[in-house]
Amino acid sequence: MRAINAGLLLCPECHKLDRIQPGQRKQFCKRCGARVFVRRPNSLARTWALLIAATVMYFPANLLPIMTVRNLGQHSPDTILSGIVMLSKQGMFGIAIVVFLASILVPTLKLAGIALLLFSVQRHVQLSARQRVFMFRFIEWIGRWSMLDIFVIAVLVAIVNFGSLANVEAGFGALAFASVVVLTMLAALSFDPRLIWDNTGVEHE
Repeated sequence: MRAINAGLLLCPECHKLDRIQPGQRKQFCKRCGARVFVRRPNSLARTWALLIAATVMYFPANLLPIMTVRNLGQHSPDTILSGIVMLSKQGMFGIAIVVFLASILVPTLKLAGIALLLFSVQRHVQLSARQRVFMFRFIEWIGRWSMLDIFVIAVLVAIVNFGSLANVEAGFGALAFASVVVLTMLAALSFDPRLIWDNTGVEHE
């Protein structure tokens, strides 16, 4: 049974359940004062917009250099994929696998997972509510690991700075990749998971 069927609204901030007040256009949580909704307004449209923006940024994130290593006057720009190949050639397979998982596999799974979740909710695809909830929780959980590459680059830029001898500079690919991570995180936050449990005949967008 859904909370809405029992006449209850869930606060998105403190998660307190409040009774629906008939006739009130706006309702606020009695504990924290946040505005509560039957369903988050325009949740699907906002999530789609953020997802499309993240998908657009995904291509420059993988095609543009994510960082440039300058050593004794020579510079070597690396994309995410070329960096993985370089690590593999140097025998650092463990680090290469971690970078591949965090920088390529995780963002791809997030984009595909959010798209599938939105499509399944809108088009009533034959997926159980439990499968959709598991997918949503997995997307939320795995998102934090996407920032691993950006964290490593930030550390290298701060530490490796020896003037003309050697230094590391972040590339435009790093900015695009960070945009993908932030946009997918915002997409997951803007999606109202209560839509998963709605009846197929009811639309709340």
